[in-house]
Amino acid sequence: MTVNKKSVRVIGVFTLAMINVAAIASLRGLPSLAEYGLSSAFYYILAALVFLIPVSLVSAELATGWPKRGGVFIWVKEALGQRWGFLAIWLQWIQNVIWYPTILSFTAATFAFIISPKLASNPVYMVAVILVVYWGSTLINLRGMKLSGRISSIGVIAGTLIPGAIIIALGLTWIFSGAQSQISFSWGELIPDLSNIRNLALVVMVLLGFAGMEMSAVHAQEVKDPQKEYPKAIFLSVGVILTVLILATLAVAIVVPQGEISLVAGVMQAFTDFFDAYNVPWLIPILAFMITIGAIGQVVTWIAGPSKGLFATARHGELPPFFQKVNKNGVARNLLLAQGGIVTLLSLVFLLMPSVSSSYWILTALTAQLYLIMYILMFISAIVLKYTKPNVKRAFMVPGGKIGMWVIAGIGFIAAIFGITLGFLPPSQLDTGNILFFETFLVIGIIVMAGAPLLIHHFRKPKWISKKTKD
Repeated sequence: MTVNKKSVRVIGVFTLAMINVAAIASLRGLPSLAEYGLSSAFYYILAALVFLIPVSLVSAELATGWPKRGGVFIWVKEALGQRWGFLAIWLQWIQNVIWYPTILSFTAATFAFIISPKLASNPVYMVAVILVVYWGSTLINLRGMKLSGRISSIGVIAGTLIPGAIIIALGLTWIFSGAQSQISFSWGELIPDLSNIRNLALVVMVLLGFAGMEMSAVHAQEVKDPQKEYPKAIFLSVGVILTVLILATLAVAIVVPQGEISLVAGVMQAFTDFFDAYNVPWLIPILAFMITIGAIGQVVTWIAGPSKGLFATARHGELPPFFQKVNKNGVARNLLLAQGGIVTLLSLVFLLMPSVSSSYWILTALTAQLYLIMYILMFISAIVLKYTKPNVKRAFMVPGGKIGMWVIAGIGFIAAIFGITLGFLPPSQLDTGNILFFETFLVIGIIVMAGAPLLIHHFRKPKWISKKTKD
């Protein structure tokens, strides 16, 4: 029986490009890059060339060659063995867990502009909002969230697309009207200051912001002609992503002085300056509400998502039966509760660091480092599989065969190593307090978060394998 390819591969170039844009584009990272002024454009473009495009092309080949559920777990397992596959999926999960306090701190800071903007710098307020929203979202997911797709769509439109379009329009209007800009638009400003390596630390935010394309790579095999059409979709989406993020970042930079940009409230600072200048301050709480709803919708949608991959590996015997239990709604209850416990502990960092922005940064740096370790495993696996599984049919392959894979995956590998190194550097733009605490937190965080799955795998027992998996 032959399969009608037209019924299987139905996604066009534009549709796939928009899926990628929805997965990557976010307002959360704008303030971090706005600190660089016009040179932020240089960092965005460089990161897209050495990281976003390699991740997109390599993950597409892996996804079309090994389309089974499990994603990066299957890819790395096929190349390096189950131990490293488990580490890869664990890192993909745990970086999301650490990501929750950062996105929720952005949510809390945005919501503060509805009540009192001063709360955006209050660590107690931040922790309270993070815990209330996170555990509330967890309870919703435990009841079985059937409307997550709709919530995600509403969140993207209300919290990202509309506010993003508005801030870009405000920025362009500001410049073309001749209003005073906080940054210079001379050609010399486009080249970054490389005299101090710590000036580059915030670039980690670009790499983290561009992460996640491997999630949408599964759609590569649904394109009509993957080898020809998928690269078109990638470059179209990269063009759209760069245009949106660069213009939106510059919109923040032109109205908020660089030394005053808050990493969690920078977007609302920009909206406030714009609306005050145009005598429409009543729009501030409306935009704050929209962005808050969008961020909360994103959290509600994502809380159960990343844990599904880990849950699948748990049934293969990588986690004890305790974490394989589901409630009456089919939700991995114990895994979600354990996830919530980690989020709660990480949220306390906001009470230990000298400022909300520095707390946000240290968690962002740890998130990025763990995610980049996963990408290193993915790039290595892609090269290994070119040699060990050359006969596995891939609907899409990185151009250039083995040499092409070495070049593309090699560039991504080097970018990931560079990003991990930068994460250990306290940004010169931020007061991160005690350097020893900053470095110790990251080192211990990486050792614990990356070492835990290796220990669990080492001490796993045959009885952990679920009967359903055996069957």
